[in-house]
Amino acid sequence: MTPPLVTILDDEPEIRTLLSEALEEAGFATLSFGRARAFEAALATHKPDVCLVDLSLPDTDGLTLVHRLALELGAIVIIISGRAQVQDRVTGLELGADDYIIKPFDPAEVVARIRARLRSPKPTTQTGDTAVFNGWIAHFDRYVLQDAEGDETPFSHAEGEVLRLFLDSPKRLISRAQMQEHLGGAASESFDRAMDVRISRLRTKLREDPKNPQLIKTIYGAGYIFLGDVSWT
Repeated sequence: MTPPLVTILDDEPEIRTLLSEALEEAGFATLSFGRARAFEAALATHKPDVCLVDLSLPDTDGLTLVHRLALELGAIVIIISGRAQVQDRVTGLELGADDYIIKPFDPAEVVARIRARLRSPKPTTQTGDTAVFNGWIAHFDRYVLQDAEGDETPFSHAEGEVLRLFLDSPKRLISRAQMQEHLGGAASESFDRAMDVRISRLRTKLREDPKNPQLIKTIYGAGYIFLGDVSWT
């Protein structure tokens, strides 16, 4: 079996070496880059399962890159940064990152978080990559939503995690605690904020009325319910 590929984008050679050694010892394949340009060129021939991205890059804005990767690549995107402010973490998660790890870090924690992300979420009752619901088709192999006219709207890996959780459990209450368990986030204000933003973006992409959404309903103090009729192919 081919090991999962983890790409490391960080301009500090010591960080790249530390992460590469820890991940390869844990059974992962790695590719490391000190510049975004070299990393993006490698994407033409390699499809990573996980991207570790530092925000302080010398040749591009890290947050812009994270947002683009989340929408276009379909890989798990984890920020590794020395920026420790809550707003920095919230912004990174809002832009589509799946996780945020603050420097300095223990390499064992990075390995554990990657393993948790690769294990989650898994379909609980379905095996397909395409869900049909209420005039929409969600293509999880391509990370796009398709409407009845065939127009497509991309969604990020992080947004896809939330959408798949809803589609796997239609018409059932999903609490914040269940979201945290399935999506692998730590209980925190930034996790809650990120979930709110991802759900808001999903509602926008599904053209929901923000004042009266019909598919993703908020049950205040309890969680969310997805009210669509879902079938998988």
